[in-house]
Amino acid sequence: MEITTMPQVMQLHAQILKSPNTTSPDLNISKLFTFSALSPHGDLSYARLILDSLSAPNSYYFNTMIRAYSQSPDPDHPPRALSLFLSMLHDPACLTPGPDKFTYPFIFKFCARSRSTRLGKQVHGLVAKSGLASDQYIEHALIHMYSSCGESACACKVFDRMSQRDVVSWTCMIDGMVEDDSPVEAIRLFERMRKEGVGINDATVVSVLRACADTGALGMGKKVHVIAKEIEIDSKANVSTGLIDMYAKCGDLNSARRVFDDIAEKDAFAWTAMISSLASHGKCMDAINLFLEMRKMSIKPDERTMTAVLSACRNEGLGNEGLRYFKNMRRKYGVRPTIHHYGCIVDILARAGQLEEAEEFIRKMPIEPDAAMWRNLIWACKVHGDIERGERLMKHLQLFETNADDCGSYVLISNVYASAGKWCDKARVRELMDKKGLRKPPGSSRIEVDGLIHEFAAGDSSHPEAEKIYEKLDEIEEKLIAERYSPKLSQVLLEIDDEDKAFQLRHHSEKLAVAFGLIKTNPDSEIRIVKNLRSCEDCHAVMKLLSKIYQREIIMRDRVRFHYFRHGECSCGDCW
Repeated sequence: MEITTMPQVMQLHAQILKSPNTTSPDLNISKLFTFSALSPHGDLSYARLILDSLSAPNSYYFNTMIRAYSQSPDPDHPPRALSLFLSMLHDPACLTPGPDKFTYPFIFKFCARSRSTRLGKQVHGLVAKSGLASDQYIEHALIHMYSSCGESACACKVFDRMSQRDVVSWTCMIDGMVEDDSPVEAIRLFERMRKEGVGINDATVVSVLRACADTGALGMGKKVHVIAKEIEIDSKANVSTGLIDMYAKCGDLNSARRVFDDIAEKDAFAWTAMISSLASHGKCMDAINLFLEMRKMSIKPDERTMTAVLSACRNEGLGNEGLRYFKNMRRKYGVRPTIHHYGCIVDILARAGQLEEAEEFIRKMPIEPDAAMWRNLIWACKVHGDIERGERLMKHLQLFETNADDCGSYVLISNVYASAGKWCDKARVRELMDKKGLRKPPGSSRIEVDGLIHEFAAGDSSHPEAEKIYEKLDEIEEKLIAERYSPKLSQVLLEIDDEDKAFQLRHHSEKLAVAFGLIKTNPDSEIRIVKNLRSCEDCHAVMKLLSKIYQREIIMRDRVRFHYFRHGECSCGDCW
C-alpha cells in the first residue's frame, strides 16, 4: 500500500501497535517514519514521536531525523538537528554506533544554513578523528559549508587535498565560490576544469551561469550556452532557467526572451525567471502581462513569482495594482504572503512618497518586520527629505540596545545623520561600528571586455591601464562641464570641503568602468557595467549625459535594477 497522507500513517501505525502478531513493531514502521520525516505531506513532530518511542533506534532513524530538521523551512527545527547529533555522541540511551558518514553531511548542511563557522570547524575535527575525512560525500559537504560561511580558503584546502575529484567535486567548489561572492574565481575554476578534461553536467552549467550573471560576463555566458547545446542539456529545465537569468542579469534581455520562448514545456521557475527579468529591466507592464499569460496557461505561481510581480509594480510606480495583487495572493493565487511580499508593498508606498501610509502598513502587519523593511522606509525618508521621520524610525533598528552586527543599518543611520548635518551623531555611529569591527562593503563596478572581467573600486589606481583611464576621466570632465554639468555634492556624506567632495564623486567606481569601456570598446557597441551597490544620483546623472555626449548606449545594473542610458535619458525615469 502506497502512503500518501498523514492520516494513513497514523492508521497504519495504530494497526502495527495493536497487532498481537507483531513481535517487533520497530521493524515495521520504517516507511511510516520516513514519510513523516521527509515527505512534503509529512509531519516532523509525528516523526520525532516515532523516533522517541523506538526501543533500539539505529543510525538510519537518527540520520533521517537530522536530515529532516536540517532542511526544514521552520526556523525552530534546524537547531534540533544539532541537539539530536549531540545525543548520538553523548547519550548512552541512544543505542547506535554513533555518527557515521551519512550523519556528518546533514550536520554540515545545518552549519552552512546557520553560518556557524566555529561549529563547522569543530565537527570537521570530529570527522578527522573518526577517519572519515576522505569520504567524498563528506568532502563535498565541507566545501559547501565553508563556502556558505564565507571561508572560501578553507573550502579550497578541502578541494585541493581531495585524492579523487569528480564532476560533483568541481561543481561543489564552483558553486561554493559563487556563494562566497567570488564569481570571477568560479569562472576561472570552470575554465581549469574544462582544461583538465573533466566532464560537466547540468549542475555545473547552472553554477557557472550564476557566476556569469553575478559578474555580467556575457561573453563567457554565451560560451557556456554553446557548451550546454553541444552536450545536449540546454533544454533541461534548470539549465533553461539559468540561461534566462544569466542573459537578463548580463543586460541581454532579447536573448533571455529567446531562451524562454524556445522552452517547449515551461514550468513555474521559467515563467518566474522571465517575469523577474522583465521587471528588473524596467519592462514592468510586459512583466505583468506575462504573469497574466502564465495564469491563462494554468501555471500556479509561487512565492517567487508573486515577488517578481510586486517588484514590477514597484519599479513602475503602480501602487494600486501592487496592492491589488498583494490582497489577491492568498485568495486567488493560493500563495501565503511572506516578509518579502510585505517588503515590496512598503517599498511601493515609500517610493511614491507615501511615508505615513508605509509606516502605518508596517505597524498593522501580522508578521514582525525585519531590519531591511525599516531600512527601506528610512532610506525613503532620506530621499523625500523627511529626516525627522527617518530619525524617529531609526529606533526600530535597535543598534544601541542590542549586539546587532547589521552593517547596512549602521551605514544607513550614519548617512541619515550626515544628510541632516548632524556630524557628531554620525561620528558616534561610526565609532560604534569600529568597536564592533564592522566595515561597509566597498563599492565596486565590473565590466567585461574581450572576455575578461575588469573590476574597479572608487579611486582605484591598480589597473594596468590606470593612466589612460584617468586621462579619459579628464576628457570626460571637460565634456561634462561643456554640458553645464554640476556635481551633486550632497551625495558625499562626509564633512569635507566642496573641492574634495567633487574629487570623490569624479572617481566613483562606475565612472572608472565607463571610462575604461569608452577606451576599449568599439564606438558603436554597448557598454555594460555591473555595480554591487545602489547607484548614486551624481553617477546616474553623469551616465545620462555620457550616453548623449558619446552617442553610446550604457547599460548599468546596480543593486536595485537595470538602467538603460540612451540619448541623455534613463529607462528608470530617474526613479530607483
